[in-house]
Amino acid sequence: MTEKTKSATVNYTEAMVARLHEVYTPEASEAERKEQVSALAEEFGKNPASIRAKLVREGLYVKNEYKAKTGAKVATKETIVSNIAKTLGVDADSQLSGLEKATKNCLLFLERTLLIAAELSGESDEGETPAE
Repeated sequence: MTEKTKSATVNYTEAMVARLHEVYTPEASEAERKEQVSALAEEFGKNPASIRAKLVREGLYVKNEYKAKTGAKVATKETIVSNIAKTLGVDADSQLSGLEKATKNCLLFLERTLLIAAELSGESDEGETPAE
């Protein structure tokens, strides 16, 4: 096997790295961060993927929040099960363990149904909680 050697050319100089730290602001909105990456790519003559990779190595890059096709924030199965447990007033880990293995559509249906039932029972019982 050959030993991996460092190339004679440096991809990013210290000045370029300092400029990355100066321009890229993790606290900015997704659109602003995307614009900053594009501007840096143009300034350095590199592609945006290279800029993002360097920002990741520098510990600066903030990943964009994943959104569903509808634009809504995506809820994890664990979050949905936690919401179901909260609605039922039980501990998710001990009393609903394994529920996160159900399909996401099934969990969402169960969550919505329980919320509707809780609202209906809250209207008729004036906030009474069911006996365990």
